[in-house]
Amino acid sequence: AQSENVLGYYVNVERIPNSCSQQPNHISLKDRKILVNLSMAYYRLNISAYNEAGESPRAIYIVPEFSVTDLPGQIHVKSQGANAVVTWTPEYKPKCFVVDWGTSKENMHMKIITTAAGNFTLDNFQPYKLYKIMVHASDVCQCESFIRHEKTFGVTHFYFIEGVPRTGPANVTILNITKHSALVKWTEIAAEDRLGFLQGYRISYTDSSRKKSPAVTLNASITSYHLTGLKEKTTYRVQISGFTNAGEGALTLSQPFSTPKYGTVEPLCICITQHES
Repeated sequence: AQSENVLGYYVNVERIPNSCSQQPNHISLKDRKILVNLSMAYYRLNISAYNEAGESPRAIYIVPEFSVTDLPGQIHVKSQGANAVVTWTPEYKPKCFVVDWGTSKENMHMKIITTAAGNFTLDNFQPYKLYKIMVHASDVCQCESFIRHEKTFGVTHFYFIEGVPRTGPANVTILNITKHSALVKWTEIAAEDRLGFLQGYRISYTDSSRKKSPAVTLNASITSYHLTGLKEKTTYRVQISGFTNAGEGALTLSQPFSTPKYGTVEPLCICITQHES
């Protein structure tokens, strides 16, 4: 019944963040759909309906993040003093760049670069936090026109200072234990606990005589490993840590398991056939 009284809709496409002084203009629609070409920056849509009596309260929609693998440029970031310097390849010279950087959509900074230099400097970084840096290109440098004209040139992630993981992986379990082997499985370290780019895992294990075996180093995509060469009827304790470029992080709690004296027993099948006399 309410939709029959609607004359149209207003849509505001708002960039997050938006350092422009002007507020986005109303887009007036008759239909309940709109096609907008947006960059990979964060956006908020404010949608309201109107009729002869006035305008309804606004509904707010946050455009979800999406990833694109075929962006035209490659971004490189490195720390320099208290700031970070951004460069890009191949050389590309639009009229201006629009740069976003921050740890989340709620904590983004925006900078407009109008010089033709091949790099620029960003600030407001904290150690041990993962930053997303997006560089958008635009051939129209009027602030209010970025939403319509900017195209994402490249995206990268960056730690101003890397730390070591503050926890080890979760859910460490030992499976398929035999006389001389066991399968170790775990869940990857959560992104907020890595404090740097996770390079891999290290598994260390000792037997009941406290003899330590050589640590096993694995890449970050692996979440299981088959331990071999174990001694029968022996208790082992396993610990796992993650490591970044800054070094090795916290170890998991010691996870014990014992190998049996005898190997696995294969099922025995006794087949009886009856012969007719």
